[in-house]
Amino acid sequence: MIGVMSVPKAIELAEEAGLDLVEISPHAKPPVCKILDFGKYKYEQQKKASEARKKQKVTDVKEVKIRPGIEKHDYEVKMRNARRFLEGGDKVKVTMRFRGREMAHQDIGLNLLKKMQEELADVGKVDLQPKLEGRQMIMVLSAVSSS
Repeated sequence: MIGVMSVPKAIELAEEAGLDLVEISPHAKPPVCKILDFGKYKYEQQKKASEARKKQKVTDVKEVKIRPGIEKHDYEVKMRNARRFLEGGDKVKVTMRFRGREMAHQDIGLNLLKKMQEELADVGKVDLQPKLEGRQMIMVLSAVSSS
């Protein structure tokens, strides 16, 4: 630890050691500088950033499309897929598509989405409540963090 010194003195010390004077935190009062090999410092910073990127979990949004008149088996298949996506840490966008006269029975679609929401409550929570957008009713679920 050298302590606080003038900039010309610090530059002189760095040149004698064959190293660089690097400003570590410019916003500190006074600014913090270190005498070190700048190439090595940059390499270590890149390595840290790379490690941080590796540890990040990228969440995808998977979509499950259903219709109001969906049959029991098809519904079970869609539920199984949604459960698998949520357990994998992804978000699930459930899209209910209404065609023709089905628009008059939006309550059936809403009830179906509420039923899905209840059955998936153990692995997912609602990010976006069911809402109608044109001829589609959309709901978004995200994985429940297991911490």
